[in-house]
Amino acid sequence: MADTTPTPAPAPAPAPAPARLFHRAVIRIAPTDDGRAEGENAAKFLQGLVTNDVGPIASGTPVYAALLSAQGKAMFDFLVWPDVTGDSTALLIDAEAEFADDLVKRLSLYRLRRKLVIARDDSLGVFWSATGNAGADSVADPRLPELGQRALAPLSADDTADDPSGDAAWQAHRLALGVPEGRAELGDILWLETNAVELNGVSFTKGCYIGQENTARMNWRQKVNRRLVVVPLAASAEARRKIGYEDLGLAVDHLRTESIDPAHVPIWLLPALQPDSSDGDDQADSSSA
Repeated sequence: MADTTPTPAPAPAPAPAPARLFHRAVIRIAPTDDGRAEGENAAKFLQGLVTNDVGPIASGTPVYAALLSAQGKAMFDFLVWPDVTGDSTALLIDAEAEFADDLVKRLSLYRLRRKLVIARDDSLGVFWSATGNAGADSVADPRLPELGQRALAPLSADDTADDPSGDAAWQAHRLALGVPEGRAELGDILWLETNAVELNGVSFTKGCYIGQENTARMNWRQKVNRRLVVVPLAASAEARRKIGYEDLGLAVDHLRTESIDPAHVPIWLLPALQPDSSDGDDQADSSSA
């Protein structure tokens, strides 16, 4: 007699384990005890410096932002997080490890007499997963949900071995989505030309910050003449190349919008590069007047 016992369904594949990103470091900004007693907090400090509104962080949502030069060019880009200990007066910055000390120094220049401590917190790490959960408090990357889940968490002994595989996977995933990041790719580029609007890295309603004048003017005029675009290395214009990645066959180019090949434009950037039909309507109206 044939065996009629149903074959059990295969167990679902486990979600990929979150990877620690060793090329990222965490900076903590918190008031001193005296400063906390006087109502000082990190959000008030950063709100007048960085490109984005740090208000939503109070609800647990990180934001993407940058510290610009006075001319509106990118110096540091980063994610700003709530403090993992629940301290509502403190904030954490998820930044490039290579330039974290430089960012600490730059922020400290603006601290003046404010009673704040600004320093790297090497007890915390940045974790990422492309498709699964990156930790108990992981959230979708605020730039683009397709970038995956991200979390800040205390480091354990298992997290301290320098394993570059997570960083390599993150870089390949990010570039495949056409998202630039870090000083090598977007340093010294006008912030809106790095696709900051499309990647949720700027607020036009929050008030003043360093580099706001040029940034707001470009937005008001709707004149972003160049863009950072990830292109095949073979199609990269060397004179306009910020950096190339031979192992991935990709490059990040800084191109005039009219010279960008539509085949190289990611879906999330397409609407920003569509011709503004209102311009043609305005020209037609003025010519008929």
